[in-house]
Amino acid sequence: MATENHVPAAADRNGGGPVVLVTGAAGGIGAATVARFRRQGARVVAADRRLEDALWGGTASVRLDVSRGEDWAMAVARIAEWFGRLDVLVNNAGVGWIDGVRTLSLDHWEHSIAVNQTGVLLGMHHAAATMVAGGGGAIVNVGSIYALKGSPSAISYAATKGALRQMTRSAAIELAPDGIRVNAVHPGFVDTPMIRGGGHRVREAVVAATPMRRVARPEEIAAAITFLASPDASFITGADLVVDGGLMAG
Repeated sequence: MATENHVPAAADRNGGGPVVLVTGAAGGIGAATVARFRRQGARVVAADRRLEDALWGGTASVRLDVSRGEDWAMAVARIAEWFGRLDVLVNNAGVGWIDGVRTLSLDHWEHSIAVNQTGVLLGMHHAAATMVAGGGGAIVNVGSIYALKGSPSAISYAATKGALRQMTRSAAIELAPDGIRVNAVHPGFVDTPMIRGGGHRVREAVVAATPMRRVARPEEIAAAITFLASPDASFITGADLVVDGGLMAG
């Protein structure tokens, strides 16, 4: 893993740290990722539907609904105006529902696709042109262990995270000649509002299912994300980095 003081991408040719955009940045894994990149000297743009456009020093925020192409176009244009480049994109925004084949809500299914799948595609599409103009970059898509295994109670979440995994691989092949690396981090169970909302029983069940007998801290997922964005991962693209406490090993 990259050390705390390791700059996560190539140094900005105009001075200053790399410019990083993190979606779903208002809490959980997104907020931890923003904080870690900042500690490493990056200029970070935190993006979320709950934030507003603002710039202060080397830190910024933008309001972004990842399912809307016009929001992406405006966010990337604003970043170009503020910093003149984009070096790293972290597609972290996501939604999850408890659903199955027999209990599926079509609204939940369509919303999951809009955020977890279309949102990731739009992010890569809009970021790639700016990264190419800047000489390359890194994209990290945040998936899930359910991109790799089935779930009897999260069919829309598993389907869209599986799609994210294949989009990551396809984009990695397409963008490699342009100097853009594309990888995915697949967390297991993480101490976020999504897990806490399930109550004590859900937490006990996921802890029991995890060989390390605990859930991950958001900061541990952030460490994997910043590693894949760093020069330490310079020959890694199209890869799946599973961070699950051993869950998939069983």
